[in-house]
Amino acid sequence: MVLLNWLFQDEILFQDIVENYAGIISRKDDHYIALGWCILGRSLIEYKNTVNNIATDGITKKYNAMLKIFCSPVTNLLSIICCGSNLQEGYELPSRLSVAAADFILSLTVALTRKGCGFFRYQAKIISSDLQLGAEKAGLCMLEDWRTVFKWLLETKKHYDCFQNEADLEMVKTGALLVSSCWKHYGMLLHLEDNKIASQYKELLDQYLSGIQFYADNHAEEPSSNKDGGVDIIKFFLNCLSLLLGRLDDKKFGTAMTDFGSQLSQVLISQLSCADEEVIDGAICIFKAVIFRTNHSLSESNLDDTRQMDAILSSLLHLLDERDVAAKAVVNLVAEYCSKCSDSWCLQEVLKRIDSENVAQRRNAVDVVSDLIHISSGSVNVLSQEMWQDIANHLLGCLRDEDCALQNQASNLIPMIDPALVLPALVGLCYSAHEKVQLSASSTLIALLINHRQKPEVVCLLLDCLSNLCLNPDLAVSSAGNEEGSKVDADRLLKLLPEWAKTVEDWDVMVGPLIDKMISEPSNAVIVRFLSYISECLAEASNLVFQRLILYTRGEKVVDESFSKWQGKTDASNDFVKWEHSLFSHLCPLLIIRLLPLRVFDDLSSPLVYGEHKRKCVVHEKGYFSFEGTECVVELLINRALSKSEFEDVRKLAAELCGRIHPDVLIPIMSSQLEYAAQAKDVVMIKGCLFSVCTSLMVRGINVYKHPDLFRIRRTIQNILSWSSVDGDEIAKAQHGCIDCLALMLCTELQAPKSLRVSNLEDTFHVGNGNDCVDDAAVQGAGKIPFARKILPRVIHSARVMMEPETRVACIQILFSVVYHLKSLVSPYSSDLLTVALKSLREGSHEEKMAGAKLLASLMASDEEIVGSISGGLYEAKSLLRSLSLSDPSIDVRQICQQLLACLTSN
Repeated sequence: MVLLNWLFQDEILFQDIVENYAGIISRKDDHYIALGWCILGRSLIEYKNTVNNIATDGITKKYNAMLKIFCSPVTNLLSIICCGSNLQEGYELPSRLSVAAADFILSLTVALTRKGCGFFRYQAKIISSDLQLGAEKAGLCMLEDWRTVFKWLLETKKHYDCFQNEADLEMVKTGALLVSSCWKHYGMLLHLEDNKIASQYKELLDQYLSGIQFYADNHAEEPSSNKDGGVDIIKFFLNCLSLLLGRLDDKKFGTAMTDFGSQLSQVLISQLSCADEEVIDGAICIFKAVIFRTNHSLSESNLDDTRQMDAILSSLLHLLDERDVAAKAVVNLVAEYCSKCSDSWCLQEVLKRIDSENVAQRRNAVDVVSDLIHISSGSVNVLSQEMWQDIANHLLGCLRDEDCALQNQASNLIPMIDPALVLPALVGLCYSAHEKVQLSASSTLIALLINHRQKPEVVCLLLDCLSNLCLNPDLAVSSAGNEEGSKVDADRLLKLLPEWAKTVEDWDVMVGPLIDKMISEPSNAVIVRFLSYISECLAEASNLVFQRLILYTRGEKVVDESFSKWQGKTDASNDFVKWEHSLFSHLCPLLIIRLLPLRVFDDLSSPLVYGEHKRKCVVHEKGYFSFEGTECVVELLINRALSKSEFEDVRKLAAELCGRIHPDVLIPIMSSQLEYAAQAKDVVMIKGCLFSVCTSLMVRGINVYKHPDLFRIRRTIQNILSWSSVDGDEIAKAQHGCIDCLALMLCTELQAPKSLRVSNLEDTFHVGNGNDCVDDAAVQGAGKIPFARKILPRVIHSARVMMEPETRVACIQILFSVVYHLKSLVSPYSSDLLTVALKSLREGSHEEKMAGAKLLASLMASDEEIVGSISGGLYEAKSLLRSLSLSDPSIDVRQICQQLLACLTSN
């Protein structure tokens, strides 16, 4: 520096040295030379601060000229700043060269403003480049004020560029002085490397705080025309304060807060009531650094020492009483504090305001909770479960709030909280007696499920809550305010769930846990109803469903025969409980299959449904069958439908589900199984086979009817109907099933094209003992009018001419069912029906007389039109009934005749 000062005293040497020095930066590409150039250049600009006790008259005389020459390489330096960064561990960090170049330019701009020359020519562009560089090195507080300074520069440049005339010269001078004064501080505070700040930061802190306090105290007294100027000065001091705090390391920052923390807090609180948003933002930015006692990584810090915050918390919370800009700023500050502090006192103070009668307080408090939830989302949570439960309870209470804005906000926030904390109460609110609360809770529940749509544990928790509510309706009374004794309709909530189901993206994730839930609680009707509402979705993942069920049934125990004594009984003993659990365990997989749509059985190539059905089907001991080397749903259903050791309810449901099996698989199996059962006179297996075929006829219709093996089933049925039986014994019950199956075959035939019809109606009704009535499905399936016109006359004819008593009984029973179901449609045949009834009473066997009496009763109870048409024959009927009621050897016949005679006599 001594040498340069001596050389600068010569004009020619000065020009040569400085001009060549300025040209080095544009000619040389060596980073080390450029770094040395920037350091030396900054030292020359700041020579008064870098040297002591040596002569500097040469530099002083040539200082202005030197500054002008140093402006020429600014473009090259800006290029170094923009490109001078390194990528380390995923972060872009400035190089030492780019830092030195930025500091050189800042020193140059400070010197230029002090001399009043050419400042705005470079300033905006310089700071724009410096901002990105400084962002990587500065703290959050400092970064925000870099942006503020840059904005101030642009506004100032725009303001003073408009002065063009000499008359405005005085205004220009005033502006230059203002800019010089402000930039002196900004330039000093914006340097990235400057050790001088460490020795004077306390003095600067006191200066900036005093400036804010002074202008804040006098701001309210100023006329409105000068208020903007006062606010701008406060902004300047806030910017300087923020930049200064941003420069301090942790140790100096802590010392500064110890010495100035109280004063700083008071000053900042006073600025939160300012009408200017920029002032509030600046104060909040500094406030966070003060409150959280750190200048780096605010989002990762926790608060163990809350004394600084506790001292001013009451004042901050007081600002939550109004809906204004200050309250908006404090909301985020308090929320961030609550997210970092393990002490619940502040949070409790906020939650108390949710219970306030003041709407502004309630809204501000919910805003704090909203920010708290968003801040806590995805971060390490310092709040305890108890604190979160308290938050959840208050938000759930907001669903009852009369303020719609609060209600909607709570509805949006609740889905973001741990479902375990809100679901039990939320489910209860869905059954609120107040419609508005009920609707709000329902929409919130769906939003929560959608928010957790790929989490099966949340759905399982919902089912638990709903099940508990159904078992304990008193819970609904306490949580939703319902009237005591009111029942809980699970469908009210479950019908909302298809909306959630539409949003589930991967059912493969959901199916397993849901099926496991059903299996673990087989007697839970709520789960069954739930699965029924999402059956179409389950069908999309049916392979997973079937796989789960096959694995489950593989490990099931065989039904203990000792359980048979509990069939149809209710008892509190342990044995009964075991029987009931075993029953539901066996029903469970069948109930799940029953929920699935029919189409899941349409794919004959599915190994999980049909196994290798084209391979040999093996019938094992006791009638069990399997496809060689496979386990499949068809094997499960058929074995359970035909097993003697299985529960009766399980057999019935399994037989019903067998009807869904594709006819190409079911009919051949059932034809052979029915033949096997008929040979062994296994009534249980016969009934299972018949029920399966009946269901298949109803579900699959014409596809079953046209299968060639159906003829084998009809032939076996006719064989079974030829067996002798006693009314009410097991064979008679099997024969009832035969009649039902034949009736459904007849219904299907009537719906089939004529080219497919193969049966002879006389052969169809040429059967032995019959059942009490034709199943309603037969009449409904065939159609009432076609049945009356086509079939009824033939049945009447068969009842008259058939020689076998069993056949006549079957025909009369069918006629009784027809009269009961078709009512006025049988009017044209009423006289013939009466003739058949009286003939059977007069000449028939015991079974015929009972069947004839029922047919007569059905005619007497028919429409007036039918009663009128048979009135002429009722006199003969009365005489015959009187005779039978006195002399018939059967007590059953005598009793029913007495009852019919009483009806005729009373009329």
